[in-house]
Amino acid sequence: MTPIPYNPLPYQTNHRRKSYNLRNQIGKTLHYDPAYTKLTYPMGDVPISKGVCTDVIIRALRDQNIDLQALVHQDMSQNFSVYPKRWGLTQPDTNIDHRRVPNLMTYFTRQGWAVQDTNYQAGDIVTWELKGNRPHIGIVSDRKIGDRPLIIHNIGSGTRENDILYRYTITRHYRLPVR
Repeated sequence: MTPIPYNPLPYQTNHRRKSYNLRNQIGKTLHYDPAYTKLTYPMGDVPISKGVCTDVIIRALRDQNIDLQALVHQDMSQNFSVYPKRWGLTQPDTNIDHRRVPNLMTYFTRQGWAVQDTNYQAGDIVTWELKGNRPHIGIVSDRKIGDRPLIIHNIGSGTRENDILYRYTITRHYRLPVR
């Protein structure tokens, strides 16, 4: 597994840019739509007007020149056995694999991006378990209410920036290296 090459940019500047790029999705991604969609590869995306929680992450990182569709597919192609088998697939699928929270969790962990602290910084990625054992994912904003950072995510009504960090059971916390 080849790590992504990184350019030395100041951490805070990079993560403020991520938050700004995320906010560009607010008002554009208006619907939650989990339908299986045939995508181009690489750099495939569903229309900006719709998506799921993972699409918020995919689009934000694509703005940072990180193509999760290609990266997850490449890793799954070489290491399929370590990825969740919840969907009954027998091989990777470039249309959907990167749009599934458990697959992103596996990929981020394999990259060494999991952190154990509760010092949530702008640009960090957080996963939760919602009622009914449903996974969710979002990105920490650079805005706060008191000492709680807001989260940019799509939980059903399009991309929003909300105070939900502690509303659900947090399952993982990731911090990508500075690009």
